[in-house]
Amino acid sequence: MKIYHAGIDIGSTTVKLVVVDDNGQILFGDYRRHHAHTRETVYDLLTDARALLGECSLKVKITGSGAINLGKALGIGFIQEVVAVAAALNHAAPQTDVAIELGGEDAKIIYFAGGLEERMNGVCAGGTGSFIDQMASLLQTDAEGLNEAAKEYRQIYPIAARCGVFAKSDIQPLINEGATKADLAASIFQAVVNQTISGLACGKPIRGTVAFLGGPLHFLT
Repeated sequence: MKIYHAGIDIGSTTVKLVVVDDNGQILFGDYRRHHAHTRETVYDLLTDARALLGECSLKVKITGSGAINLGKALGIGFIQEVVAVAAALNHAAPQTDVAIELGGEDAKIIYFAGGLEERMNGVCAGGTGSFIDQMASLLQTDAEGLNEAAKEYRQIYPIAARCGVFAKSDIQPLINEGATKADLAASIFQAVVNQTISGLACGKPIRGTVAFLGGPLHFLT
């Protein structure tokens, strides 16, 4: 029976599964929202992987904010996500000086140059994927729709990204005043940038080779 290596990442909004061979060649990879049904989503992904790869055994490690309990239940070794990210970047992109990752409800920045330093957002999900989803819903679209609209922007408005409630109080008057969806969309993304710089970097320069990680930075061009 063939033996492969697999990694499962259970985040606040999505589950990711990658299966590789001994040479690191990706044989299966998928990324999907779990809508709070993490076990079912993991099961579905593993079922899809088996359908593609056939009978095989997997050597599995698990990571992510929602993975600890499931890892214990399944007897799978857990790796803290920042450790996993740092190891992956050292292997795939060793030239990285700074990594910025936006997840569904968390955001983190990792400085590699001058010694490893990691910072993560606190209890607030401001400036993350859920914030983008929330703001998109306010404009009666989704994250992809917000992304497309932002490409046509002409003006940036100041919007608070630290808190969705504050952001709504900034956006609603702009909607009432006739601000375009394109301008509002671009302003929302600029607010995410501002939150990353002020809330995560906290004034420490982001320089050199920067890696962007996470769903919002991957899927939203």
